[in-house]
Amino acid sequence: MSITDEVKSRLDIVNYIQQFVPLKKAGRNYKACCPFHNEKTPSFVVNPDTQTWRCFGSCAEGGDLFTFAQKYHGWAFSEALGELGKLAGVQVHPQSAEQKHQAERLDVLRGLTQAAADYYYEQLTRNEAVLRYARERRGFTDETLRTHAIGYAPDGWQTALDYLKGLGYGEQDLVDVGLVRRSEAGRVYDYFRNRLMIPIRDERGRVIGFGARALAADDNPKYLNSPQTLLFDKSRTLFGLDRAKRAIRDSETAVIVEGYMDVIQAHQAGYLNVVAQMGTAMTEPQLKMLAPRLAKKIILALDADAAGQNATMRSLEVARGTLRADYGGKLSIDIRVLHIPDAKDPDDLIREAPQEWPGLVDAAVPVAEFVINLETAGLPANATVQEREAVARRLLPILLASENDLYRQDNLQKLAMRLRFAENALLTLAAEHQRIEQTRPPRRVAEDTPPDFPPLDYSELDVPPDDDENGYLPSTSKPDRPARQARSARDAARWEADCLGGLLQDPDLLYQINRKFRELAEGNADLLAGPLAEFGIDDFSHSDFQMLARVFAEALDQDDVAPLDYLRANIDDVLRQILETDVLVNHLDQLKPYLRHGLSADLTTVLKHSVEVDFRAELVRNALRLRRQRIEREREDLYFLMVDADAEQQRTLAARIQLSIVAKRLIDSELQHQTRQVY
Repeated sequence: MSITDEVKSRLDIVNYIQQFVPLKKAGRNYKACCPFHNEKTPSFVVNPDTQTWRCFGSCAEGGDLFTFAQKYHGWAFSEALGELGKLAGVQVHPQSAEQKHQAERLDVLRGLTQAAADYYYEQLTRNEAVLRYARERRGFTDETLRTHAIGYAPDGWQTALDYLKGLGYGEQDLVDVGLVRRSEAGRVYDYFRNRLMIPIRDERGRVIGFGARALAADDNPKYLNSPQTLLFDKSRTLFGLDRAKRAIRDSETAVIVEGYMDVIQAHQAGYLNVVAQMGTAMTEPQLKMLAPRLAKKIILALDADAAGQNATMRSLEVARGTLRADYGGKLSIDIRVLHIPDAKDPDDLIREAPQEWPGLVDAAVPVAEFVINLETAGLPANATVQEREAVARRLLPILLASENDLYRQDNLQKLAMRLRFAENALLTLAAEHQRIEQTRPPRRVAEDTPPDFPPLDYSELDVPPDDDENGYLPSTSKPDRPARQARSARDAARWEADCLGGLLQDPDLLYQINRKFRELAEGNADLLAGPLAEFGIDDFSHSDFQMLARVFAEALDQDDVAPLDYLRANIDDVLRQILETDVLVNHLDQLKPYLRHGLSADLTTVLKHSVEVDFRAELVRNALRLRRQRIEREREDLYFLMVDADAEQQRTLAARIQLSIVAKRLIDSELQHQTRQVY
């Protein structure tokens, strides 16, 4: 039994979720209003028999004990495994002496930064002049000062040093977290003096450093951050994410501003999906903390001055190379740029007119429009062909990074008009760029397009029985088919292992899978948000493979090590054995299903008669098969809920059943088409 299975065997999902969500018994299951979105009619269901949960409302998400803990608390899988392991009394990761010492060291330093935050906050409450500055000049309410633990560093060389040493911390501890500096002569002194102190927290809300605003007019720099330490790395930190995470996830939109004052003002005004970068431009790790894990739309609201616009352009370049892109460099994240009139900072605008912020966010312009306006604004009327071509070459990578063909064409037309180029000339440049940049094969257009379907009418459900069903509701007397079920289970296990193996060897294949889902949906938002949503953990039904898929998803959100190395380092011995023996199969094992001649022949015969296999296409087919099975599983749950649902709920459930039937038929059609091409 793997560690994850042992944890789940000791913790009942109903008892665990009941601590956070008021569940009510409803037949075999338990129901509640979903904790992940606002609703009046309960659509959140916990099944004690399968030890799973699912939201049948707008979230359309579900999973097991681990996925709930991750989503509710914002934990990574390793964090959820550690926390749930403690709760269950299971030793998750036996630590070496060195690892134990490192963990204890980090705990000491986190305790120190929290003690410093408490100290600075207490100093603020005792200093009327600084308190008045925070309230009147910065516009902070007492509630904001308290919740953000905004504080004051006294104007002394050793005030914080003496206080924290009095708590038992050593000088080296204070140096290690950046609270004090050591001079060349060996003298230790406070790093922050006479400054308004803003605690910087990690995603879990733990204090890891400080931002400090000068109070004296002649004190430079105006803003001073903690140096890089064992706890604080500004390139991997987003200020305010601990408070903004749920709002970002619910709205699927993250607004990125430049400074922590902007974030605090936004949160104080009730705009909680705002975070700040910790430097002059966004970094890859910061973007990966947001998208696509939490957000599907990123809005850059950096300062309107020249420096802010330059930072915006650098952030866009980082985004283009970082955010999850399909082959061909096409971004699946909507990136927009917010313009604040009169060159104001978000801090100033929200303080003066907070009611204008939502309108500005809604009016954020697409990336293409922003970069075309910015890059062509400074071109003189008599610009040479070479100057205009240089602008075109700078902009083409961004303008071409859209999944929508119409958007790309419209963007190129706008740029051609601004640069006074013939559109054909710009298309030639674009084609040249794509030939150079494209490292993966272009999308293969199927000969037979997926069947058209009309807009779904949710007022009534009139759908013929599906080929696997006896009617609209499943018959309770349906004969048992153990042989077929056993074969289906074996097939699913093989598909899941093949998918995991392929994705671990080439993570970019995930984008091809998701692109295929989008092709099948043909822009239908209901399908994209429901049965043809992005491939993920819920597509795996076997517990061990699901756990591996969960850690793989976590591996994609970091870039320190390769996903496969990350996976091996963050799973227990049982899962590691499954990974090596069941998932990472060798090339011949993957080749066997496609050989048209004797599989028991010797190696020479096998290789002589083997056919060339498109493993990428086969992985997409396996993902489609897994999604088909997931749709069927979820449809059974929907049928069950229909029994106790009221009229309004039945209409909603019926609409979702109709969607699942449409999606299943689209997948069946695609699989049949691909099978004909292979054979």
